[in-house]
Amino acid sequence: MTQAEIQLSSLLLREHFGEIVEKIGSFLLRTGAQPLRGIAGGTGLLLDQVKKALCVLIQHNLVSFQLQKRGFVEYEAQGSRILRILRYPRYIYTAKSLYGDTGELLVEELLLNGQMTMSGVVRKVADRLTDTMEDGKSMDYAEVLGTFVLLADTHFVQRCPLVPDTPQSPGTAPAPAPTLVLNEKEMFLVPKLSLAGEEPSGAPWVLPVGSGCCQQGLRSPWVLPPPADDGIYWQVNIQRFHQHFCAQGIVGAVASRMDQTSSEIVRTMLRMSEVTTSSGAANTQPLSSNEIFRSLPAGYNITKQVLDQYLTLLADDPVRILTIFHPPQKPKSFGHLKTPNSAPKGDSNFWSSEFGSRCARIFRLLLRKKHLEQKQVEDFAMIPAKEAKEMLYKLLSENLVSLQEIPKTPDHAPSRTFYLYTVNVAGSARALLGRCYKSVANLIERRQHETRENKRLLEKSQRVEAILASMQATGAEPSQLQEIEEMITAPERQQLETLKRNVNKMDASENQVDETIFVLESFIESTLRRP
Repeated sequence: MTQAEIQLSSLLLREHFGEIVEKIGSFLLRTGAQPLRGIAGGTGLLLDQVKKALCVLIQHNLVSFQLQKRGFVEYEAQGSRILRILRYPRYIYTAKSLYGDTGELLVEELLLNGQMTMSGVVRKVADRLTDTMEDGKSMDYAEVLGTFVLLADTHFVQRCPLVPDTPQSPGTAPAPAPTLVLNEKEMFLVPKLSLAGEEPSGAPWVLPVGSGCCQQGLRSPWVLPPPADDGIYWQVNIQRFHQHFCAQGIVGAVASRMDQTSSEIVRTMLRMSEVTTSSGAANTQPLSSNEIFRSLPAGYNITKQVLDQYLTLLADDPVRILTIFHPPQKPKSFGHLKTPNSAPKGDSNFWSSEFGSRCARIFRLLLRKKHLEQKQVEDFAMIPAKEAKEMLYKLLSENLVSLQEIPKTPDHAPSRTFYLYTVNVAGSARALLGRCYKSVANLIERRQHETRENKRLLEKSQRVEAILASMQATGAEPSQLQEIEEMITAPERQQLETLKRNVNKMDASENQVDETIFVLESFIESTLRRP
């Protein structure tokens, strides 16, 4: 990981899990896989503190462990997974837009707790929804369970790896660490269980061992055995959310490039293959035009012939977002969507602020013309030779531009060689990505600084709000409530409003930068997968 990524990961760990967890996570990010004693020695923490912090990180899938051949266990931080904490609000908002408030709370609870059983998360969400309802009303567990089943069927949540049930040979010592196994066939299989608030039919009730009720003649509560999903834990499938974000980006790009009907056809194809296509695949599963026609929304009253024309138009577009092919011995035409690998063009304002307006002009020129000699850059950009040479070398040193040699003769003599400048698209994307990480880290540090500077005022505001809430619950008079509200003066109230407005702006900026990070990361991953 780069220094910017480590800095951002440390800030995220400290903000969400505290100083001790951040110290251990940062140590593992810098040093790589380490044993338990090595972590304790490198961080200067007590062994018990290290164990508890590692439990928290493993619970949230931020650290993995592996048994080495020499018999000790090494722990390794998952840097990319830690950076995904920044995207948690977007996951929760997506779940809300797709599955309503229930889906939002289910994903939120799984993200907050890392791993949970289905019965545990359904009960917790149902209780939270019941608390928000009017007196006498309650949330039905079956409704929450139905939303969870939808999340599993669409692969937004998945099972966690389990310890296999292998009998241990007598006389053999247990392994220092279990080997987790994940059955891909059961990854999204929801267990059957009853979550009603009463005894399930046929479920045996068990008397707690050692209760002594029979001997003492006392009445003791009977308890149910563990639920049917005991030991089966679930987590959020982050890659599935990323696949959904990519689909949204593709649909939006088609709508802006063509029209709404084309984007709806693409949306239908993506929806049909969202479960059958893996998140890292470059293409969707092939779909016949008849299947696409039958799956179109009812509001789009287009004929089969018009659909075929739209599919041909998408396939003939220079972006080539769609490919049409004819399998042998099959009269129907098939098509599949291709993941767009177009290079991010970069922000002109960014290049101008970083290297100057003339460097940005040269960069845009090379993007448009692909390959140019230095003399051609001078002529097209209308920049003096000396300045153009300095700017090209500056871009070259930053790995934003590469130099390609094309010799006229086999001896590679400089006088008989063309030197062509071209944009290093992958290097530019990585440079932008690094600066995005720095921007988010600066935003987090600034937000924390603003909160620290106004800590006393925030604590006072919270105390006043707590007093007002308790007095309203006891039926206090309006004059008494007004007297409590006046404990915060007008200048303090204005300062609180300014702080709240600034914090909201920084939170919104973090989300916007994270959207750019996602686009850049997706582009870099696609270039690595490209043959």
